[in-house]
Amino acid sequence: MAQLNRRRALQGLGATIGLPWLESLVRASAESSVAQAGQPPVRLAWMYVPNGVHMPNWRPAAEGKLSELPATLKPLETFRNQVSVLTGLTADKARPNGDGPGDHARALSAFLTGCQARKTDGTNISSGISVDQIAAGGMGHLTRLPSLEIGAEAGAMAGNCDSGYSCVYSSTMAWRSSSQPLPKEVNPALVFDRLFGASADESRKDKDRLRRSVLDTVTKDAASLRGKISTGDKRKLDEYLDSVRDIEVRMARAEKLPPPAKPPIDRPKGVPAAYGEHLELLADLLVLAFQTDTTRVATFVLANEGSNRPYPWLKVPEGHHDLSHHGRNAAKQEKIAKINLFHAEVLGRLGRKLSEIREGDGSLLDRCLIAYGSGNSDGDRHNHDDLPIVLMGGAKLGIEGNRHVVFPKETPLTNLWLAMLAKAGVQRDKLGDSTGVLKI
Repeated sequence: MAQLNRRRALQGLGATIGLPWLESLVRASAESSVAQAGQPPVRLAWMYVPNGVHMPNWRPAAEGKLSELPATLKPLETFRNQVSVLTGLTADKARPNGDGPGDHARALSAFLTGCQARKTDGTNISSGISVDQIAAGGMGHLTRLPSLEIGAEAGAMAGNCDSGYSCVYSSTMAWRSSSQPLPKEVNPALVFDRLFGASADESRKDKDRLRRSVLDTVTKDAASLRGKISTGDKRKLDEYLDSVRDIEVRMARAEKLPPPAKPPIDRPKGVPAAYGEHLELLADLLVLAFQTDTTRVATFVLANEGSNRPYPWLKVPEGHHDLSHHGRNAAKQEKIAKINLFHAEVLGRLGRKLSEIREGDGSLLDRCLIAYGSGNSDGDRHNHDDLPIVLMGGAKLGIEGNRHVVFPKETPLTNLWLAMLAKAGVQRDKLGDSTGVLKI
């Protein structure tokens, strides 16, 4: 067993596949105190939805233990004991604070930074380092990718998108520094390539061939590993390889589908025609990234802030942003609620998959902390207090689920981010407009 390494990867024809966390390899690892203690690592993720939500369908009826989930969060029912609904949190730096209109740009740019974005549509952009990149600075050296930034809607990195704010603010959640936004990858095929080691100088043909046959290239190495791990780990390895194959097949199928009618936004080349399948693929790739310990930090923007995407398959042909200015029109609010539920189903899919993967003495979800929400509360009011936030996972990290927690008004959202960092062993006293570490 001594020759086995926790960081070992299956390799073949230039492909690299990180392994899931296998108990049989823990004793051979000396990369971190977490591994030496025989405990799986902590993973952190932040997921963003635009334009706020219909709060009456989001907010639980009472504080404390949940008797039932509110309508929008019903897709999380199967793992309700790992769900905390948090209300009362505020993103103050998403407010104008003297800068006038531009709430959508500020909502996304301030969500993870707690910083006021400089109002400019030029190159002199400025925000602040985001919590995910602080996490990456503390944990990224332990994984092949320090962090993963993904999303399902492309966005410009320049130009004027919101009342004098650069488009980068409306489409980017992760910031390496105040002047270095990290663009998200929207193409699942390219996310796959990042996870499995396809190099940038390979031809597209070689990349496609590698992606289609990546499991075939590692069969021999996997077979040699099987003789050195426990029966339970063999089952875990087989389940992991099956999940990779499933994603390969689905991506190949998506590439063969006819293109849809031209949508109101440009679609990145190579993404699935259906938005729902696009989101599902990205969610499944995020699961794989955490399962294989390829990264422990991720951000996932389901749609850009201010997105006016229609949802005709939900019988919502109008644009999301247009509907968010509902003026308390009940019909418009009902359609917004349908969009909110659709997005929550993506979170539900992610949670179910993470909860089904066994790791150590629990599930993968037990050692994940996944924050989901928006930098707007009610899209019609453009208010940035009492934000819709869900915290999912963390059962092995001391997080109590199945509850609704109401924080005092004006509690900074960044206080929650500091608490998530602390649970992952990354100590930070200050982030943007934070005032302390939230008790979660």
